Amino acid sequence: MAVAAGVGLLVIFLAWLAGPGLFGITNGTPGTTVQAEVVQPVPCTGGGATETVKFEFGGRPMEGSLNACGHGKGERLEVVVPDGAAGSAVSVHAADAAAGASDGRRPLGLALLVFSCFAGGMYVFLVLRGPRRLAPA
Repeated sequence: MAVAAGVGLLVIFLAWLAGPGLFGITNGTPGTTVQAEVVQPVPCTGGGATETVKFEFGGRPMEGSLNACGHGKGERLEVVVPDGAAGSAVSVHAADAAAGASDGRRPLGLALLVFSCFAGGMYVFLVLRGPRRLAPA
């Protein structure tokens, strides 16, 4: 029984060390972060606002469309340029924006892993204990 408990603790420890990638969570955004300057600002009056920014990527100037609004003309901000970006107009996003990932998934995944290890340990305990017979009354 101690072996089952030790294996369960080892699995939980290794899962913790593996990090968020084990549960399908990626922390990094694919792309390169660069400084950009807003060329054509858009007010935040309607939906689907897209501003135009200019930046230098790969040693040459580029323009990109930023899904944002409310910046001033000439304002500098950090954007993430996707890997393999080419052409004159590229779709970029703000470096500090999260793309729908929640770090709440990692603790939940780890908790489910702990409960499954506990359930497996209890199963081993019940198998090793053997069947129990009721005493006659």
